[in-house]
Amino acid sequence: MLWACILLPQLALDGVLRRRPPSDEPLVLVSGPAQGRIVHAANAAARAVGIYRGQRLTAAQALLPSFAMVEYSTGDESHWHRLLAAWAYRYSGDVGLLPHAVVLEVSRSLNLFGPWPRFESLLREDLVGLGFRHRVALAPTPQAAYVLAGVEDGMAVMDAPKLRGALSFIDVARARLPEGVAPSLQSMGIRTLAQLLALPRASLQRRFGGELVAQIDRLLGDEPSPMESYRPPDTFDQRMEWTHEIEHVEALMFPLRRLTGDLSAYLAGRDGGVQRFELLLEHRDRPPTRVSVGMLAAAREASLLFDCARGRLERVELPQPVVAMQLLAPDLPPFVPAGRDLFDARPANAMPLDQLRERLRSRLGEQAIQHLRRTVDPRPELAQTSAPYVKEAPPRKGLPRPAWLLDQPRPWRGPPPELLAGPERIETGWWDGGEIRRDYYVARTAQGQYAWIYGAPGEQGRWMLHGWFA
Repeated sequence: MLWACILLPQLALDGVLRRRPPSDEPLVLVSGPAQGRIVHAANAAARAVGIYRGQRLTAAQALLPSFAMVEYSTGDESHWHRLLAAWAYRYSGDVGLLPHAVVLEVSRSLNLFGPWPRFESLLREDLVGLGFRHRVALAPTPQAAYVLAGVEDGMAVMDAPKLRGALSFIDVARARLPEGVAPSLQSMGIRTLAQLLALPRASLQRRFGGELVAQIDRLLGDEPSPMESYRPPDTFDQRMEWTHEIEHVEALMFPLRRLTGDLSAYLAGRDGGVQRFELLLEHRDRPPTRVSVGMLAAAREASLLFDCARGRLERVELPQPVVAMQLLAPDLPPFVPAGRDLFDARPANAMPLDQLRERLRSRLGEQAIQHLRRTVDPRPELAQTSAPYVKEAPPRKGLPRPAWLLDQPRPWRGPPPELLAGPERIETGWWDGGEIRRDYYVARTAQGQYAWIYGAPGEQGRWMLHGWFA
């Protein structure tokens, strides 16, 4: 087996930064009691002036009097952790959660996504797009991959015989041993894992207990690693809150793009789609404004979800400024991607019809996209009508009908046509005074055009043109 570990060293901070437009403003996450506030994390601009993790907030304010502060939330951090686990589920069916890390078994996935360097580049590309800093490592055991990711980004050990050698030079302080063990080992002169692995197991167990020996076995693959196995839930619920008020719909597009992008990543992970979701725009002094977004078929492409939601949102008048936005998708139906022919001649950037239709509906409204439906009236003039588009089963094949039906039949002009099919007699309409009695033919003109013509039953030569075939 091969396990990839994605270490997330700034998970809580990245979760906050991705909610905000890019900025050079110093920002700090703070935690701790009111009497002893400390810096939990700081962005690059704050670290540049000397602010660091674990620093007292008063000391940080002495270095930089003014900077943005956000309260650290374990709930938010857990949410981002599980969102990334849902994203990783698209690459492997065996995903686990470790502190500030996601691990996934990839030995079978390499057959689908290609060799490890290509697979690794796919993981990194997605993580950059989602806005999370990361370190990636590969090893035969999840615990070893977890340790290697913390030591060297990009390290890959492909087989078990080389694992012990790769671990040998790692400092015991960075080997993720049980709490309190590393300082005791260092006081004994044990600095590296090679030295630790050379010690008798019985002596280690008597001095440090069974947990250290078990941890060594997990590193080397002699014992399975205990970790939380992840399975994506059947609903999606995500909320973004900001400290300022947003008064214009245009300013909501940045958080909307983030929310729909996260929904797309989540759906790809669980191999599903979404046909309907809801946006809740929260205000300070009134109930939230609800914006329903519906599509004709299940979809999961980020750009399509964003365009459909944006089209609905742009038509909303905000009764009050917005302080938070929530995206709810309680129903996630199966998703079947549209297939393309192997030798499809369409340009690579051509937009599929379903996607174009959804974008037009979101921009122009439900009534803007119409399609033709058959009626029960057999008269050609009344046999079809237009109605708002709904996805339905394709019509059953029947007798040929022209794509272009003239508003009013007109006498045939020119040389006599060549009759290809017919007659098809239509005799109806007696109940409303619009009785007709005609014999219809499919005909070809001298120029090679295909027409739909008719004449009185038993009479040929006095033709009326009623439509043209494409």
